[in-house]
Formats: sequence, structure tokens, C-alpha cells
Amino acid sequence: MTTDTFEKDILKGLQSNPKRLFSKYFYDDKGSAIFQQIMHMPEYYLPGCETEILQHRVKDIINKLPQASYDVVELGAGDGSKTAFFLDAMIREKKKVTYIPLDISPEILSVNEEIMRQKLPGLCVKPIAGDYFETLKNISSREIPKIILFLGSNIGNFEGKKALDFIRFVKSFMGKGDYFMLGVDLKKHPRTILAAYDDPAGITKRFNINLLDRINRELNGNFNTADFDHYASYDPISGATKSYLISKVEQKVRVSGHTLTFSPYEAIHMEISQKYSLHDLDRIRENAGFKNDHHFTDSKSYFSISLFEV
Repeated sequence: MTTDTFEKDILKGLQSNPKRLFSKYFYDDKGSAIFQQIMHMPEYYLPGCETEILQHRVKDIINKLPQASYDVVELGAGDGSKTAFFLDAMIREKKKVTYIPLDISPEILSVNEEIMRQKLPGLCVKPIAGDYFETLKNISSREIPKIILFLGSNIGNFEGKKALDFIRFVKSFMGKGDYFMLGVDLKKHPRTILAAYDDPAGITKRFNINLLDRINRELNGNFNTADFDHYASYDPISGATKSYLISKVEQKVRVSGHTLTFSPYEAIHMEISQKYSLHDLDRIRENAGFKNDHHFTDSKSYFSISLFEV
């Protein structure tokens, strides 16, 4: 991500009405470290639920995959540590697998390769660095059946119809008999969801505030972070979880030579994390043009790994 793009996006967002920032910029080195703390919070149920499915429902998933060989293509693969459970089970079930992790960070793909080398020696790994909106085209010419993975509830970062548009975009690179494997956070008691996004220890608040620190550092900003508070909301009808930073006072902030004015209690929209019901997912699958779907949930039905077939 270039500094120019970062600057343009930040200024555009903060000069909009209402103001907004973009969650993709949360993950500088410090933000990534804070997110690792979030992943280990007792209130943040998502990674544990997804891992439970990959460990205990993985044979049920593989039983829906009829071919002997697959390319397993992972979007935003990260270090691949959870995916290793799925790949290991595929190999144990005598499937021939080529793993193709896609990620914007060449550094994390190096970590991914090393983890796979340690956990699954002999696995064929073909990483592709870059934005997967661009790099997905590299896999469309391969003739081996594909399973495209989009795990970690990352689909929840797409607002409204953009989730359906994204799934249709992914499907455009798929052929008959390919599968899209989607990790999805499900609708549940609102208090359970809110606790995951507004924890009592304030780690999520630090994660959001860190983006203001990054703006100060990289864009010559002068945010006083003590003048902002974190607020999260969840709408159980729409399933939208949203987080905001709230200006506690009337203030002016300088960013890259521009003066930005904040009213008392004015909000900056920071991120959305959309939650779905299984019925919602069935409707998305149908509207995206997939043939059928199967949902595999954890023991609490908090999370689903859903398999869409072309």
C-alpha cells in the first residue's frame, strides 16, 4: 500500500460527511500486534469456533469434495496456521493437494510457507503475493478443480450488497465442480457479539485508536487520541456490527497540511463486521449463482464454514 494511496483514502474519509476511515489500514506492525491480542481475548469467540469446525467437522466437509485432486486457493491467507488443519485432513483422506496462498504481504507468505513446511512436509505450496483482486486471475487458467477459501469471517468486512458482489467476482474465476469455502460469523445473542467488539479490557479500543497514531506518524497528523473514545453497536435485524471513534470535544486536527474540524460527539465510522443467518447465506448462494451449499457449524452454532458449489 503506497503512502499516496493511504493519504488520499484518509483525507477523503475524514473530509466526508459522515466521516469514515477504512479497516484495511488498521494493520501496521503495532495494529497487527494488537489484533493478535484481540484474537486471544476470551470474548472474541470467532477464531476458536472456526478452528473447532476445521478440527472436528473437517471430514464432513471433505466428504462433499468428490475429486481426487484439488488446488486449494486461499484469499488473504495470512500465516495459514488454521488452514493447515484442513490441508492435513485432505492429505490424510488421500487427496492430492496444491496449496496456493494469496496475500498482499510477501513477508506473511514467507511465514506461511515455513509453517506449511514444518507441519506438512511435502505439500506443494505456490504462494502469490499481491492484492487478490488482481492475483486471482493467475489461477483461472489451471485445469485442476479448485477450492477457494475465504476464512476468518472476512466476508463480514463487506457492507451490504458488496458482499454479494465480491462473491460473484470470485465465482467469475471458477468453473463447474469448483467450490467456494467461506468462513462466516453467524447471528447470535447481541450481547455475545458486542462483548467481542467492545471488550472490558479496552483492547479493541486501542486497536481502533492505533489508526489515529498511525495517521499522526505517517501523515504528519496531530490527533490527541485522549480526545476520542470507542463505541460499538450491533443491529440484530440487519446483522451489522459497526465500530466508531467518537470525538469527545469540539476540536481541529491537522493531517497532511489539511485542517479537519470535529464537533462534540461527532463519529468516525471505523469498520463493519456483518453477521449472517444460515438462511441469509442460502439466499446469497442462490443470488451469486452457485448450484448448492452446505453449512458446517461449531457446537454452539456461533460460526459456519459454508461450502458453495459451482
